[in-house]
Amino acid sequence: MDSIRNIVVMGHGKCGKTTLTEAMLYNAGAIKRLGSVADGTTVSDYDNEEIKRQCSINTTLEAINWKDLKYNVIDTPGFFDYAGDVKAGVRAADSALIVLSGRSGVSVGTEQVYEYAKNKDIPIMFFVNKIDDNRASYEKTLEEMKAVFGKAVTPFVYPIREGDEFKGFVDIVDMTARRYEGADRVDIPVPDGMADIVAPLRDMIMEAIASTDEELMVKYFNEEEFTVDEIKQAIRKGVKDGSIYPVYCGSGQDNIGVRSLMDGIGKYLPSPSEIQEVGRKADTAEPVELVQTEEETSAAIVFKTIADPYVGKMSLFRVYSGEIKSDSSYYNPNKGESEKIGKLYSLCGKTQTEVKSVKAGDIGCVAKLEFTKTGDTLCDKNKNIILTGIEFPSPVLSMAVLPEAKGDEEKIVSGLTKLMDEDPTFTVTNNAETKQTLINGQGEQHIDVIVSKLKNKYGVNVILEEPVTPYRETITSTATVEGKHKKQSGGHGQYGHVKIEFSPGVTEELMFEEKVFGGSVPKNYFPAIEKGLLDSAQKGVLAGYPVVNLKAVLLDGSYHPVDSSEMAFKTAAAIAYKEGLKQAGPVILEPIGYLKSYVPENIMGDVIGDINKRRGRIMGMGESDKQGLNLVEAEVPMSEMHKYATDLRAMSGGRGTFTFEFVRYERAPMDVANKIIASSH
Repeated sequence: MDSIRNIVVMGHGKCGKTTLTEAMLYNAGAIKRLGSVADGTTVSDYDNEEIKRQCSINTTLEAINWKDLKYNVIDTPGFFDYAGDVKAGVRAADSALIVLSGRSGVSVGTEQVYEYAKNKDIPIMFFVNKIDDNRASYEKTLEEMKAVFGKAVTPFVYPIREGDEFKGFVDIVDMTARRYEGADRVDIPVPDGMADIVAPLRDMIMEAIASTDEELMVKYFNEEEFTVDEIKQAIRKGVKDGSIYPVYCGSGQDNIGVRSLMDGIGKYLPSPSEIQEVGRKADTAEPVELVQTEEETSAAIVFKTIADPYVGKMSLFRVYSGEIKSDSSYYNPNKGESEKIGKLYSLCGKTQTEVKSVKAGDIGCVAKLEFTKTGDTLCDKNKNIILTGIEFPSPVLSMAVLPEAKGDEEKIVSGLTKLMDEDPTFTVTNNAETKQTLINGQGEQHIDVIVSKLKNKYGVNVILEEPVTPYRETITSTATVEGKHKKQSGGHGQYGHVKIEFSPGVTEELMFEEKVFGGSVPKNYFPAIEKGLLDSAQKGVLAGYPVVNLKAVLLDGSYHPVDSSEMAFKTAAAIAYKEGLKQAGPVILEPIGYLKSYVPENIMGDVIGDINKRRGRIMGMGESDKQGLNLVEAEVPMSEMHKYATDLRAMSGGRGTFTFEFVRYERAPMDVANKIIASSH
């Protein structure tokens, strides 16, 4: 276990995470030549969608052997639509490597993934990438990092520039310099003029080291030199407790500074045995701290599922205690089922290497689990422990999905179900009222990828439409009408006659009463009349939407001893309904939702203006419990909220989040109602 490092690589989109991972693989000898994201030849981005879009969509695992250590590098997507995959990667990791572009500095995505790492309470290391770009500024990026992430940000290297060219860097910890000539790296003395630049940075590191231990603090004040071992151990301690965030820099594309970063990962980031993992008893929910050793009984968590149409379901899992062995059986306490394990694999991108077992601290893969989904625990039955699952973001955008070809409905459902195993951040719902199947996802790109995967993996084409808004109709006044159904043919005729008063009701469901005197309508026909009204109320007279808050009182009527029947009275009630609703001031009701928008203070005006354009009513605003974000609360018609997730992301640069829940129905303004009525005919 001490020779393993589980590192999640995170950052804003296009900061170069996959390219950096590729350089790590190349340095370790796992690949013979560096692949390219643009050419679709990297180990991490092997999915067809990733190659097509030239960006990571899935979290992937790369097992790398480096100087007697094993690095499980978990490469994650950078775009907001795939935040669920990033959270899955964080769940399996013991430390985080956050990548920034030296050109764009601290981006929204950088802050977001930093929060993920802090919430999991794992050590953090930074890599400022693309430092070879002449528009990149290491100094400016460091200033931004310190402003956003605090004084724990500690540069361990400083770039050497000759003119506009990035030629290498000074290692501030051991005060040596490394210069690159193509693929060759040579150690050189610290260049003239750079000693004065890096001296205060080294003092910063020494001060951070001193603060980790009282004895070292005494040495620091007495101006005594720390030993190499003291420096290494103190940095490890500071990194683990979060008082030091080492910062490296370089170029993933040109493979500069990557080997030093890899050495730093081994020297300063913790092994699995140093990380505390707490689960809970499946039956009592009592907390249990896991002893992370191979000798313990087994416990592992599945953190990622890959849906492969040929191999089947592939489950990536992290072992926290004991070991998971091939051709054996383990218990899934989340599902209450025993799960058979077949062959086990170590993964490097899509390359699978069969292994006999996966031991505590390590990460592996197994195919075709029957019951187990992402976030589930696998353990020995007598252990019966549940490890903390993964909290995935809720969907924010819905689209209706229709088959391009008739008869493909089952193929769509089957394909979406398999894709949901792979990606728990989208859901599929069937709206019985609108008769639409809805895909609910994280954004437009996310849903576009799902549709594309449906086509490429499962051979089914679909059309996307905006979801139908479930409007309602009601009445605003009282009307008394008669409904008569009279039909004569050979044999028995049909006769039913009712007089009904329609008025606004106090409950959403139909209120039916009868005030018939003198037996003009026999009691045995009352249920048929009520049924006729209930059936009719499924469609209003304006636009065909269900009618709510309707009261109907049966006042009078007549019957024929031979020709009257339940069906005749049901039909008479339907006739009365149609006429009565037309006379009782029918109106359209639209669904209203309660919006809570969490946004930066500087765009509050834009957000409020946007809500007003959506016919929203501001209910309140002020500070929120989310750091750096203010809260705007409003009631907004649901029909106006379809693209809100996309628009808020654009307005806030990705910083804004929101929740939106249905609260009630409300009368639609006349111009809106007229459009709804017109579109229904």
